[in-house]
Amino acid sequence: MTHKDTSRITRRGSLLSSEVLDRSRVLDTLVNNLEGMAYRCLNNGQWTMIFVSQGCLGLCGYSAAELVNDTMVSWEQITHPDDRARVRRSVETAIDGLGRFTVQYRIRTAAGYFKWVMERGVAVPDEQGEIVIEGFIEDITGQKAVLEALEQAELRYRSIFENASEGIFQSTRDGRYLAANPALARIYGYDTATALVADLADIERRLYVEGGRRETFCRLMEQQGEVLNFESEVYRRDGTRIWISENAHVVHGANGEFICYEGTVQDISERKHYQQQLERQANHDLLTGLPNRILLNDRIEQGLARAARLGYYLPLVFIDLDNFKFINDGLGHVAGDELLKSIAKRLAGSLRSSDTVARVGGDEFVLVLNDHYRISTVISLLERMLNEIRRPVTLAGREFQVGASLGVAMFPDDGEDAQSLLKHADIAMYAAKKRGRNNFQFFTHDLNRIADERLNLEAAMRLALEGDEFTVHYQPKVDAACRIVGVEALARWTHAGLGVVGPDRFIPIAEESGLIMPLTLAILRRAFSAARRWNEGRATPLLVAVNLSPLLFLGDDIVERIAALLEEIGLSPALVELEITETVFLGDGARAVAILTEFKALGFRLAMDDFGTGYSSLSYLRRFPLDIIKIDRSLVTGLEHEDEVAMIARAAISLGKSLRKTVVAEGVENRAQFEFLCRQGCDEFQGFLLSRPLPEAQVTALLAAGGVVRL
Repeated sequence: MTHKDTSRITRRGSLLSSEVLDRSRVLDTLVNNLEGMAYRCLNNGQWTMIFVSQGCLGLCGYSAAELVNDTMVSWEQITHPDDRARVRRSVETAIDGLGRFTVQYRIRTAAGYFKWVMERGVAVPDEQGEIVIEGFIEDITGQKAVLEALEQAELRYRSIFENASEGIFQSTRDGRYLAANPALARIYGYDTATALVADLADIERRLYVEGGRRETFCRLMEQQGEVLNFESEVYRRDGTRIWISENAHVVHGANGEFICYEGTVQDISERKHYQQQLERQANHDLLTGLPNRILLNDRIEQGLARAARLGYYLPLVFIDLDNFKFINDGLGHVAGDELLKSIAKRLAGSLRSSDTVARVGGDEFVLVLNDHYRISTVISLLERMLNEIRRPVTLAGREFQVGASLGVAMFPDDGEDAQSLLKHADIAMYAAKKRGRNNFQFFTHDLNRIADERLNLEAAMRLALEGDEFTVHYQPKVDAACRIVGVEALARWTHAGLGVVGPDRFIPIAEESGLIMPLTLAILRRAFSAARRWNEGRATPLLVAVNLSPLLFLGDDIVERIAALLEEIGLSPALVELEITETVFLGDGARAVAILTEFKALGFRLAMDDFGTGYSSLSYLRRFPLDIIKIDRSLVTGLEHEDEVAMIARAAISLGKSLRKTVVAEGVENRAQFEFLCRQGCDEFQGFLLSRPLPEAQVTALLAAGGVVRL
């Protein structure tokens, strides 16, 4: 080897030595600048450190000098007591297999607080062949906090998902559930959410009642990215139906790709049912369940549009029950309600599904009859309706029979809108009542004129009562010797603009409009005052007869009002005859008996007016405490030349006498009638032959002249 070769070898060795030194420096730099601590420790009870990197200070707060050889503290000591056994097991397992380990645990820093660390190590033999552990320990407190937060969030979400009262779901576009919570399973009638997801694979066809509902849901999701308060009727597992409200949104991935639909479901069946109840209450009569005025108007508008399009008639029928007030007030409102429900059921059962029956007032109903092109079919239907209404109904253990008055208005002839048709049907109904009730009448323009006159007359009556414009005329009653024994008080009204208005016009209006009580009291006041004046100083009493409308018997205070008026004026009840008509029997007979008995106990004389024209029977005459029977003029007119009339009049008088009643004949217009009635034993007489109704002054003069009527 030459000197030159020796120099080359020496130079190469120098370079190799330099490379080794550089590698050591690099490794030292790397190890001491890592965020964490590199170490070598002995396999002993304290894990005695024999080397630690400079990162130890940042990791645990102790310097290398304090840690190496356990100078101040051992690594075992700063390991959390609860974690030591777990760390030892991990390390010992690695030692047994000369393998690697990774373990997370807590250490207590020099400052006294705990950190989470991750230790990765390996068991290896050292230079002398002894097993040592070498590894790296780093601070993972921050990562651990993040993971714990995520775990807590997951737990909270899972708790919400599992325990929420609302249903929660994830579904695909094509109508499959990906996930569901127990609440959704309960809503849809499944035992578990797993069973729901497995079974309900086609939401469109198996869930929604209304076809196309899922399609609408998906379209809204694609357009808006969400749906809010999406209400639908759905099937539960057992086939029953409920209403739900869905709130959902589209879930997108990190790159904007579609993941799923996610949302909540709430069972709103109870709220929906309540809403439907409110809507029904708003549109239906609570007692009968029939449509009310609001729904009726809607049905009329629909019917008008259809009739106009098809060229059909649209009849509107206004129905008012006859004598309903007698039953309602006589038997009580419970019985009245039962009657209304029974009639409503009959009416509804007589119509087609395309027709409508509505209740618009106390005892008033309206029919809307669609698709009629012949009047004859309407008439047949109305006749059937009357027969249905007339069928007896059992109330309070007794059978009652009511009739009805029907008024008909037809589109297009009688009106082209709901308001005019209802008005004209109402007018026709009043015409039916005037024709004797329990019939139907079609509207005519003459009826419209009459209805307008009636409204004007009612308004004028109210003003007349306020202005005390009603007067009283008195028609004398005489005995067989033509001596005046009493008078009948008759209301009279002369209007400044209308002239003389007959009782046949204003009394029915007073009864229909609620004016009958104030009108009666006004007439009674005048009649009682006149009777008091006539009887002052008179040797034989002169009785005054006054008529009481059957409607007055519906109130609770008729006896008290009349008794109070008599006391105010100072007239004895014994000088007053109260005349009632047979229609009072149509109500509650027991109630009528009670009221008449009260009048009788006070000393009033009681008379049945218009006897022989209606519902009288022997049972009525026996039950009611009557004193007088007034034979109606229809049994007097023509008796002098018609044997049948004479026979009926004779029988009526005989009946009254056998019952020990005073018999009065009304409507006596000629001497032949008077003489016949006298021969039959009639007690008193009244009619144009004897005297027309007279003002008070003329009656006073007649009495002053002796009180005898000359034939």
